[in-house]
Amino acid sequence: MSPDLDVAVIGAGVAGLTTAHELTRAGLQVRVFEEQAHVGGRMHTVRHDGYLIDEGAEQIPERGYRATWELLARLGVTAREVPRIGKAVGVWRDGRAHPGVADPAALLTGAGLTPRARLDLARFLAWTALHRRRFDTDRPERTPAGAHTVADFARRYHPDLHDYLLQPVAGCFFGWDTARSAAAPLIGLMQAVGPVTGWRTYHDGMDLLARRLADGLDIATGSPVHEVAADGDTVRLHGSAGTVTARAAVLCVPAPVAAKLRPEAPEDERDFLTACTFTPTLKVSCLLDRPLAPPSRRPLYALLTPDAEDDMLSGIIVDHAKHPGRAPAGKGLLTLMADPRRIPELRGATRQETADRLVRAATRYIPGLDTAPRRHFTHTFAHGLPEATPEALRHRPAFMARPLRPVEYAGDWVMLRPAGEGAVRSGALAASRVLARLSPAPTARTPRPTTATPRSEARETA
Repeated sequence: MSPDLDVAVIGAGVAGLTTAHELTRAGLQVRVFEEQAHVGGRMHTVRHDGYLIDEGAEQIPERGYRATWELLARLGVTAREVPRIGKAVGVWRDGRAHPGVADPAALLTGAGLTPRARLDLARFLAWTALHRRRFDTDRPERTPAGAHTVADFARRYHPDLHDYLLQPVAGCFFGWDTARSAAAPLIGLMQAVGPVTGWRTYHDGMDLLARRLADGLDIATGSPVHEVAADGDTVRLHGSAGTVTARAAVLCVPAPVAAKLRPEAPEDERDFLTACTFTPTLKVSCLLDRPLAPPSRRPLYALLTPDAEDDMLSGIIVDHAKHPGRAPAGKGLLTLMADPRRIPELRGATRQETADRLVRAATRYIPGLDTAPRRHFTHTFAHGLPEATPEALRHRPAFMARPLRPVEYAGDWVMLRPAGEGAVRSGALAASRVLARLSPAPTARTPRPTTATPRSEARETA
């Protein structure tokens, strides 16, 4: 009996949609199974009363995102749709915001670093420049930083480099605990993407790429998959819609979820899946009646709040400064990022209590926020971002060298790169592995109609 599909893709995040896009272009019959009612995964945007509320956070640097830019060009996305942000990233210290994080001028302006620490920043930048070719974002385990954690690596420099640069960058953008996550992926990514002056955003919400990829694909939303089992040269998917067979399956979900879906994974897969732990994320979007922002001598689109200064927030994104289309004219939109250390207790509180606690903490940086008329959306992801631990680095080579099998994987965790570029690159890699294994003659069937089950992780509180 022939399989129902050529390829079943589990997960309609950017990794899954990229995989399905590439395989569909190659002529295979592909269906994407998505548990949620929408596509995009962590790169989803809620549209409410003229506000564009990103559930995750994404920048598209002009450097270091080659796969993403090539995909955007193929999809016909124009430069106007990916405008430059043009605002600074700041860090909080000594009662004020210091702009200039990820800016070459930081050696002169400080960006929150003391004069002595700036000398060590120069040392750090010189060391990374010397070893530039040895940092490969596709092979983060092959670097001169070894398997050191961020905190261990930072001990060779002035403490400020950890406390007011590496930790706030890792904590806000990746949700990392620097005592757990490896330095190599962070350094490689900082080196690859270049200064913040070259960072861009999607003008119509961070789900623009996902929506363009989804056009023309066969996607079954509201269709959770509970188990994926290899059966010789085919795969069986057991889910809410019954059992589906395919010539191949690609698990485009966080590693802990993939491990549960595939309990009989071979050892060279299981070790890496187990090592790829994730941090949760929690954020509150504040819909304001006016565009409030942290006071700064240069306009900010993001303010990093280091662990040394704050134990409730990891950062604040000024969405209406990131792009004016994020909020209606004359209005404001802020994103308050919870410190990962606080997320377990915050997840036990009501959404209103969570919003109130984060707003109280953010008022320190944005005067008047606590009294401003506002509405809130709270977004939580149990599997927010991959931690990229030293253990994951150790197991990645065996995982990447595994033989071709009916079940493949994609996701930013495969690249140990917690960003959209990691998802895109992993999706393209998974597609190439599937194509290398399958015979060139695809099956030809009519796609089945699909339905959507309404569901969302974003909830508004008064």
